[in-house]
Amino acid sequence: MELFKKYRHALLIPAYGIFYMICFTYLERTVVRNYHVIHSPLDDLIPFCEYFIVPYLLWFAYIVLTVVYFALFNDSKQEYYRLAANLIIGMSLFLVISYVYPNGVNLRPEHLADTNLFTHLVHYIYSHDTPTNVFPSIHVFNSIACCCALLNCSKLRKNLLIRCGSVVLTVLIVLSTMFLKQHSVYDVFFGSLLAVVTYWLIYRPAPAWQHARSPKYDRKYHRI
Repeated sequence: MELFKKYRHALLIPAYGIFYMICFTYLERTVVRNYHVIHSPLDDLIPFCEYFIVPYLLWFAYIVLTVVYFALFNDSKQEYYRLAANLIIGMSLFLVISYVYPNGVNLRPEHLADTNLFTHLVHYIYSHDTPTNVFPSIHVFNSIACCCALLNCSKLRKNLLIRCGSVVLTVLIVLSTMFLKQHSVYDVFFGSLLAVVTYWLIYRPAPAWQHARSPKYDRKYHRI
C-alpha cells in the first residue's frame, strides 16, 4: 500500500496510453480510404534510406525509458506531471485532428527489396503501421516532448551525456520519419510546431500575476 501511494502518480501516463491506443486502433481500422493525401514537393527531394530504421525503432525505447525515469527515479513529481501534460495534450490534439481531418501519405517505395536486416525491419514496420493518420507526426512530437523534459530536468542538469544524447537521438528520429517515407515534411513541421506551442504553455516562466502576493513584487510595482 505504501508503495502504491508513493508511485500512484506513475499510473497517469500508462492509463492515458491505454485510452490513446484504443482510439488510435479505431482510427487505423476506419481511416482506410477517402482521406486527404499529404504531400510536399520537398518530400520528392528526400531519398529513401533504410538505415534510418534504427533511430525510428529507438523511438519506442526512448519514450518508454523517459517516462519510466520521470515516474520512478526522478525526485520531482512536478517534472513528471509536466511531461505527462505535454504528452497528453499533444496526443489528444492529434486524435482530434485525425478524426476531423482523415489524412495519410503515399510516399513509400513501390518496390523495396528485402536485401538486408534494415530493409527487413522496414518491411515489418510497413506491414504493421498504415500510412494513414500521420498529421501531425506523433513520432516527432513525442520525441521533442521527451527531449524538452530531459533538458529541463533539474537532476540531469549536469549530465551532458544524457542531455546531448537526447538531442542527437531526437534529431535522428525526426529525420528518420522522412527518410523512411513514413511522414511528409508537413507532418514533421506541424509536429514540431505543436511541440513548440505545448512547450511554451507548460515550461514557460510563471507569469507576473503569479508573483502578485510576493512582498518584493508589491514593493517594486505597488509601492507598498
